Amino acid sequence: VQLQASGGGLVQAGGSLRLSCTASERTFSGNAMGWFRQAPGKEREFVATIKWSGGFTYYADSAKGRFTISKDNAKNTVYLQMNSLKPDDTAVYYCASTWGVMSSYRDANVYRYWGQGTQVTVSS
Repeated sequence: VQLQASGGGLVQAGGSLRLSCTASERTFSGNAMGWFRQAPGKEREFVATIKWSGGFTYYADSAKGRFTISKDNAKNTVYLQMNSLKPDDTAVYYCASTWGVMSSYRDANVYRYWGQGTQVTVSS
């Protein structure tokens, strides 16, 4: 299973970006896909996860109200729409797939497959 992330870039504070992550196949990749981010010198941080079936979503507090995770099952693709971006959102964003349960979504260790990461830089 391969995950391909894209959509990062440089944006001014208050701007928006949409990240995409496409899985090479979905059957064995997991029942949910999520986004994490890692800023320089910091630990990898959970952002949001969505279940392929039913579309249940789960967000980190830092993402609620500004970020929206969505999916297109036909394209095996998950999106992260990021609005009202702040300089603190600057990080490498990774997508990942999991067979975990909702209570474990914040834990990076339950995600089996990871994308290569896409850089998001928010200037002040």
